[in-house]
Amino acid sequence: MQFGISRRAFAAGAALLPVACSRAGSALPAAATGGSAAPLPALSNPLVKQRADAQIFRHEDGNYYMTGSVPEYDRLILRRSRTLAGLADAEERVLWRHEASGPMSGFLWAPELHFVGGRWIVYFAAGPSGGGEDVFRIRTYAVICDGPDPMTGNWTVLGQFDAPWDSFNLDSTIFTHRGTQYFAWAQREPGIETNSNLYIAPLATPLTLAAPAARLTVPALDWEVRGFKVNEAPAVLERGGKLFMTYSASATDARYCLGLLTADADADIMDPHAWTKSPEPVFTTCPETSVYGPGHNSFTVDEEGRDMLVYHGRDYEAIEGDPLFNPDRHTRVQRLYFDAQGNPDFGVPVGNGPLPERFAPAGRSGVWLAHAGTRAFVGSAPLAQTQFRSLPDANGDLRLSPIFLRDHCLAATASGGVEIRPSAAGDRAPGGDLFKRRPGPRKDCVILESAAYPGKALAHDAGSLRLAPAGEAASIWDIS
Repeated sequence: MQFGISRRAFAAGAALLPVACSRAGSALPAAATGGSAAPLPALSNPLVKQRADAQIFRHEDGNYYMTGSVPEYDRLILRRSRTLAGLADAEERVLWRHEASGPMSGFLWAPELHFVGGRWIVYFAAGPSGGGEDVFRIRTYAVICDGPDPMTGNWTVLGQFDAPWDSFNLDSTIFTHRGTQYFAWAQREPGIETNSNLYIAPLATPLTLAAPAARLTVPALDWEVRGFKVNEAPAVLERGGKLFMTYSASATDARYCLGLLTADADADIMDPHAWTKSPEPVFTTCPETSVYGPGHNSFTVDEEGRDMLVYHGRDYEAIEGDPLFNPDRHTRVQRLYFDAQGNPDFGVPVGNGPLPERFAPAGRSGVWLAHAGTRAFVGSAPLAQTQFRSLPDANGDLRLSPIFLRDHCLAATASGGVEIRPSAAGDRAPGGDLFKRRPGPRKDCVILESAAYPGKALAHDAGSLRLAPAGEAASIWDIS
């Protein structure tokens, strides 16, 4: 029975909730990207500090909505903005606070906003106050808005999710697939010695299931049981005839990571055998970019329909005390790419600063501007080695910095070559590392003109990089 639409529905292909976000890593004039609209605000990480378990989506009203866990775990919050970047400083409304006593008087975890049957609902996990182990008697509840505007309406308790067992459960989400609305969540099943497993079932009402639940995955692999035996926080995306379900695993410190379940979109997704689990985590801590414990993700797409990953992560590894009470899990966003087989390639958490881009020779596929250590080239390479961050200087020129080498950038040499070397702020001498970003001959392509050598631009030649006259075919780069 389908009784409404949710923000997951669009990620799975429903057209009623078009999700959009700012162009990744770009704050250029419209001419530089081939459009005539005003430039979008630049996206930069972290997007919102001290907001974990973030959910971001764009409703049919054209606004972005964001909710997530606050460090105090005492309230449900919501932000709204016309742009994704605008969520960083958007006004935050408190929708509901934990109660003075009873089962919803303690921790409030991982809220998600959904539009169900024409009404706004927030699902969340809650436990009682009072200290001791009882505060972890976590169950899933929902609050509902009495009006069409979730930012101004009154929110009241709808009730408790009727789970298969009266046991620890959290991280619920909704998605629509082949006309059926499904509920996915994490729960501790009696008789299985884990902290939480993942389950799925069709919905009858917002808080009741229409059929017995199917258990999709139990934490058993070494990367799923570090610190705690955890599979939690499911998020669903349908692309290219496949259904993907990400989930988070292990303890919430630097060991936290994402796993992936994959099913054929035409399969019976209530059959656990229809799903294949990734043998290794797909998204993990990355010391090179200084992001630790990435996880609890959601999906959205940008204004051009390109997929984006939303997740949280810390800027540092060492945590004092219980990781659960550390406030510095920040909301982050980055592009989500796909490999030649149509599977998502998450790469690595890209780190703080403007979002990076990929530069490919115009009209070619499968090769990019890339690096191996400090050697720059054009060719095939793992995703993270093809992502470069554009760092503007005071005059509007920019440096191209590999995400793995934050203190290095591309630099043109006096001989006309291009190399990666340590950044030298203000260096405009021959061999300088500044470029001017010029619009290419069509949308989504650019020319990177050398600031030190006017009229010359970054170009490729048989896999190598060099300077060439700006406008030559070899100096035009597709961006993604």
